[in-house]
Amino acid sequence: MQIQHDGRTVRYADGGNPGDPDDPGVVLIHGSGMNRTAWQLQTRFLAHHGYRVAAVDLPGHGGSDGPPLDSIEAMGDWVAEIVGVLGFGSAHLVGHSMGTYIALETAKRHPDAVCSLVLLGTAAAMPVHPELLDSAMNNISHAGGLMTSWGYSSRAHVGHHASPGFWMLGGSRALIEVSPDGALGTDMAACESYGGAVDAAASVTCPVSVILGSDDKMTPVRSAQKLLAAFDSPALNATAPAVNVTVLDGVGHMIQFEDPDRVRACIAEALRAADRSIAADGGDR
Repeated sequence: MQIQHDGRTVRYADGGNPGDPDDPGVVLIHGSGMNRTAWQLQTRFLAHHGYRVAAVDLPGHGGSDGPPLDSIEAMGDWVAEIVGVLGFGSAHLVGHSMGTYIALETAKRHPDAVCSLVLLGTAAAMPVHPELLDSAMNNISHAGGLMTSWGYSSRAHVGHHASPGFWMLGGSRALIEVSPDGALGTDMAACESYGGAVDAAASVTCPVSVILGSDDKMTPVRSAQKLLAAFDSPALNATAPAVNVTVLDGVGHMIQFEDPDRVRACIAEALRAADRSIAADGGDR
């Protein structure tokens, strides 16, 4: 599927079902150097369980026209605009890795566009290893190998793909390596320089669910604690949201690839809980 925004084409996946106009909208935001297919094991399920789904290609990624946006703040503004172009009014935002920062900034800067957040593989900061950043900035294929090696748990290195006969690391490496020139490097530089995650979390008032991997080497569980505290702290946020945290055992950073069944169930429950909360508040999205 595609839409036009600001004179540029934006590609997205709707899970094969555009849904009913009254269904709540869900926008899924991929991580660095990836595209909408990062959510291929989740979009169809959500689209056939009561949601209008848009797994978007960020500018300069996948099939969306470029150039890539060079800051998390600019990406957050862009997502809010896309929520409006899609006619969602207010949407659930589901983000992975860099996508969690984009979702947070969207909620901070455009709260009326966001009715809940589901954050996979997040942290208070996302420093990038110098070797990986250098490879990404110079479009060296080595970057894909480094990213996938660090991104998956040890278990995933020796099989366990959801589809028999496929290799998780190979699939993710191919996805990163077909990324348009400049996209991965721009994304990683944006993550490296972004320092607003905790402040953004402290401003959020909508329901929040966080899904982490116990074996995540890129955003370890311990690195999310300051962010989680910012969500829950009355001293920082007088209207602190209800935050649900799930740690999936034996899973690395590429959570939605490694354990699609549990991730799908966690996302679905998070959306249902948020919808119940919205209904209890009078249904105001």
